[in-house]
Amino acid sequence: MLTLVTGTTGQVGRRFVPRLLAQARPGERVRVLVRDAARGERLAELGAEVAVGDLRDAEALGKAVAGADAVVNVAASFRGVPDEEAWAVNRDAAVELGRAALASGVRRFVQVSTGLVYGLGRGRPLTEEDESRPGGAMWGAYTDSKAHAERELLALEGLDVCVGRLPFVYGEGDPHLAQSLRWAAHWAAGQMLHMGHHADVAQGLLRLLHAPGIGGRIYNIADDAPVTAVDLHRLNGIEVPAELYTRTDPDPWSAVVSTERIRRELGYRPLFPSAWAAREAGAL
Repeated sequence: MLTLVTGTTGQVGRRFVPRLLAQARPGERVRVLVRDAARGERLAELGAEVAVGDLRDAEALGKAVAGADAVVNVAASFRGVPDEEAWAVNRDAAVELGRAALASGVRRFVQVSTGLVYGLGRGRPLTEEDESRPGGAMWGAYTDSKAHAERELLALEGLDVCVGRLPFVYGEGDPHLAQSLRWAAHWAAGQMLHMGHHADVAQGLLRLLHAPGIGGRIYNIADDAPVTAVDLHRLNGIEVPAELYTRTDPDPWSAVVSTERIRRELGYRPLFPSAWAAREAGAL
């Protein structure tokens, strides 16, 4: 089995690929797609094959998927990029990769998406059946481009696509936890953020990669305990600003998800049920 992984130099990909390699059985191979060969050297040292090319180059995609049995598309353009780049990478390139995978005979395509596609909250944990209700301009085109990619990939006939929707990912030195204060400093004290440690994101994606009979399914991946703005300050060792307690959260259930489906169907259990558990384990 040969698995192609994209987005391997980002925060999620660079932590996922070593775990994928560590769990590889005899005869299983991993190929990574990078724009710069030098950035793939660390993964090559771990045993990955390196394909050099841009995700937005159709010819490069065809070469990258050649001979692959599975694809895990981790690549994404996230915060702070122009909207046109978000659409080009998150939707257009993802769908083109799906088409290339279909043409090459790939058997499993895992699309890495985000819980932010749900948009507005529902007053309860969000489930995979909930429709997207876009709200707010904080993320630019990121959420809409990811939602469109999901729909177009799932509509490709003949390709076994499943989708993993990630939470706010942290851990193992990822700067996301510290960066969360850019927003949390302006939130209400009780405003919630659903998180997932890199170890649990990886185990969730590995389950999507290997589980039989889940084509067309969408799975939320997250931990058991969303944190609050107060928690985020304390996890970062920062004094909680008094003004947080004077604010009100207009949408307290935004991006808080249910993980019942992935638990029941794929046996997922977070290694770090909360960010506090990760801190106690020294895994932040």
